[in-house]
Amino acid sequence: MHRSANILTVTAPGEREIVITRAFDAPRELVFDALTRPELLLRWFHGPDGWTLVVCEVDLSVGGAYRFVWRGPDGVEMGMGGVHRDILRPERIVRTERYDMDWTGGETVGTAVLSERDGKTTLTTTVVYASREARDGALATNMEQGIAAGYDRLEAFLADTSTAAG
Repeated sequence: MHRSANILTVTAPGEREIVITRAFDAPRELVFDALTRPELLLRWFHGPDGWTLVVCEVDLSVGGAYRFVWRGPDGVEMGMGGVHRDILRPERIVRTERYDMDWTGGETVGTAVLSERDGKTTLTTTVVYASREARDGALATNMEQGIAAGYDRLEAFLADTSTAAG
């Protein structure tokens, strides 16, 4: 089994920001598609173990909305969505984000930047929260663990190019 040394880093460089960085052993076009195409998201973007992505709607256009809903093993659902503010395929996606049960202190703005070198893509996501308190609240959860698990799942998905081509 191939074991990647791609490490997730999470930093809080500003008053309201969290920066999440992780490299993937895949070309940028494929990573971009895995992050934006519903038929691919439905195959890896499941959240914590035992959860399933049951709603996946993406209008990948500036001003276009997206919506995700996950269902847990006990039937509880968690939803979130927002609007795309900027898209530069396959380099950047800027979008708003708000959870149905707002635990983040309001709408956040996430900017995902994908850079590729030698067939390896680094994904850097900057999330700007409504306030420092909201950002600190997010950091106090186990979000880093959840993101790491999700990105591990994405990496496994990307490694199976026959699956990812989908």
